[in-house]
Amino acid sequence: MQRAAELGQLVAVHAESEAITSDLAAQCAREGRTGIRDFLDSRPIQAELDAIKRALELAQATKCALHVVHVSSGAGVALIAAAARAGVNVTCETCPHYLTLTEDDVVALGAVAKCAPPLRSQRIQEELWAQLENGGITSIGSDHSPCPPGMKQGANFFKAWGGISGVQHTLSLLLSEGHLKRKLPLALIGNLTCTNVSARFRLPPEKSGITIGADADLCLVDLNQAFELKHEDLLCRHKQSPYVGRKLTGRVVQTILRGRTIFREGKITAKPFGKLIKPLLSTK
Repeated sequence: MQRAAELGQLVAVHAESEAITSDLAAQCAREGRTGIRDFLDSRPIQAELDAIKRALELAQATKCALHVVHVSSGAGVALIAAAARAGVNVTCETCPHYLTLTEDDVVALGAVAKCAPPLRSQRIQEELWAQLENGGITSIGSDHSPCPPGMKQGANFFKAWGGISGVQHTLSLLLSEGHLKRKLPLALIGNLTCTNVSARFRLPPEKSGITIGADADLCLVDLNQAFELKHEDLLCRHKQSPYVGRKLTGRVVQTILRGRTIFREGKITAKPFGKLIKPLLSTK
């Protein structure tokens, strides 16, 4: 963080206390407890809060710009928001799975819904929504983490790959659960997924929004189209998702990259032509 501050660079942190989680995991291993509930209990919310507090203290001491990724709890966001109000250069993001799935889904679905920090209770999820609505969360990322299906299998849940495959339906989940059910303004969802991201990570001007001279990066959505997510709709190489069978409203119908249509009506329509985007140099 000291060096990052000197360079004007941002540090992104996965906030879980290694001391807490490793000790609890080792205890479970000694006792032969390797199930889903055992894994969830080994990564308590306190591990997240302790790590967030430590990261905030270090960011304040070093004057480093800090971004806390995949925050799973409203209490964690509250700590970050309070530090930001006190002058710490800090932002945070959460993910659609923390807003739409709970620990009960992990028990029901298994390792396809395993991630870290883990999914929380419905009460903690509601606290997270409250922080989002109050402006404590500045961005939402998919934290897309795919893997071959075999890596999600096995009797020992601790050894299963931890990560959720969710980038394809992030926007539809936010539109369905956030805009249509909770009445979040579309402008807020746009800020959380696009505008704030561009600003915080210092993307170049051509990625700054829908303006003259900017890249024509556009996503066209039918807000009234309801659909059930089916296995065959998945476009990723390893077709697994905790959202299969979920009914959503708000379908992405077309995606345009630099003026060229790359996705339309459920189909990829172009070969990859992405390019490296370099951020501007300073967070100051």
